Amino acid sequence: MSAHWTLHCSACDYTADGDTLATVCPKCGQPLLVEYGDIRPSRESLDGWSMWRYSWVLPLHEREKPVSLGEGGTPLLESPRLARELGVRRLWIKDEALNPTASFKARGMSAAVTRALAQGVPGLVVPTAGNAGAAMAAYAAAAGLPARVFAPETTPKTILDTIRALGATLVTVPGHIGDAGKQARAFAAESGFFDVSTLREPYRIEGKKTMGLELAEQLGWRLPDVVVYPTGGGTGLIGMWKVFAEMRRWGWLDRDAALPRMIVAQAEGCAPMVRAFAAHADRATPWENPSTHASGLRVPGPLGDRLILRALYESRGDAAAVSEDDIRRDTATLAHATGVDAAPEGGCALAVTRKLVAEGRVAPDAEIVVFNTGSGASYRA
Repeated sequence: MSAHWTLHCSACDYTADGDTLATVCPKCGQPLLVEYGDIRPSRESLDGWSMWRYSWVLPLHEREKPVSLGEGGTPLLESPRLARELGVRRLWIKDEALNPTASFKARGMSAAVTRALAQGVPGLVVPTAGNAGAAMAAYAAAAGLPARVFAPETTPKTILDTIRALGATLVTVPGHIGDAGKQARAFAAESGFFDVSTLREPYRIEGKKTMGLELAEQLGWRLPDVVVYPTGGGTGLIGMWKVFAEMRRWGWLDRDAALPRMIVAQAEGCAPMVRAFAAHADRATPWENPSTHASGLRVPGPLGDRLILRALYESRGDAAAVSEDDIRRDTATLAHATGVDAAPEGGCALAVTRKLVAEGRVAPDAEIVVFNTGSGASYRA
């Protein structure tokens, strides 16, 4: 069984058929989102243990085979030690480093490349702060599609080596991911390659939302009080908030149960969403001179700013930034306390959790899930 879906603009009244080769809304330039018809999928239909076990509620046609490398099914690890140290009731780490190419980006690229291949694109292009480029290179190889990746020169060498090893053409550029994005869009216009940039097509969110599906299933079809998510482009947070509402409609969650508070974790050297949230704004102003060693957080102007802020406001969430020293400290703490080889983005999420608990912005009786979105090994030359 497969779901029928359509595409809807997140900001205006534009809609399109689900099989449209879609980028952003042609009317207003904002991201498109996938919406499903009146479906009532059953939890008992789940089979296998990759993210495609949820294929009934993903953009996959009947008899279509996804481009998959076994993404999803990552562990949810409870840490009583960290819960005691931070002063909260329960704390889990959702370890996305155990995905193919060592990050959560595998989920989104599996969905995006599946749809791009079905729609006959000649090739794929993406700008990256690191992990998205490695994931796109892997899934392009699995699909038999040529790929080009534009990455800042400051991207960790290990990740750049992975991109090359997977057969993609790699172009390094001075500056940050926004500069890489300009070159990627120019190449897409010139070559006809399909741009799978964050939120410039509607399907990476659908792959990322499976983190929320897994979270509910791993907790016995309930959700935690708080989700702390290291946020660069924000598709993971947007996707999870989207699927929490979908699960309520499907009857997979108790309709009366509270949904988690969504919390954005950023670095002090690049915190556009924290600044916008503090100002109660509905948009974020691009960050000037972004700087952080957590390269996945070095996104000065996320296209999904409106959707990230909407999730924070609707969930009564929060947003905070921490220093580079705090990120380094809690990256090590996460590894030493749990055995998870955390990326600095995961360390940032733990440091923000620590900060918000200490400031009384997260209650001590809370059950918290902290996301580690990638592997520490990717940052070591």
